[in-house]
Amino acid sequence: MSMSIQILAAVAVLANAVVYGTDVLGALVMRSVYRRLDDATMTFSAGWGHYYADSRMPPVGVTGVVAALGAAVVAALTGAAGAAVSAGLAVLALAVWLVLYVRIAKPINTAQKAAARSGVIPPNARALQDRWDSILYPRVILQALALVALLVTLVIA
Repeated sequence: MSMSIQILAAVAVLANAVVYGTDVLGALVMRSVYRRLDDATMTFSAGWGHYYADSRMPPVGVTGVVAALGAAVVAALTGAAGAAVSAGLAVLALAVWLVLYVRIAKPINTAQKAAARSGVIPPNARALQDRWDSILYPRVILQALALVALLVTLVIA
């Protein structure tokens, strides 16, 4: 069963690394870019970015969460307590990340996508982007914690 735990953890690492990298890019690059753009250009750029990301990223994120959960369950069922705990911590970090995304980022994504598609820039465009940016560092930290926990799972399984 150790091999099953490791395969699930490896799949989770690969999938969540995509999400982590996307969030890191947002934190280290896109925040600064958007601050230099006027509201319309920023909203079009962010809106079209979310348009494509919101259709392409969910399968990656779901795969990461399901694989991490699978590793935790298999580890727990086979008595691999350390691996169960580390994979469980990854699942917890990913669940908190998901709550932040659903409650804060997703509604902003929806507003920015609508603005980009319609060409109508909301009067609070900058405030929307600032709110979205405000959770980037917590998202990066949560993804990093999940990845570290999953790597620990790989090592100790």
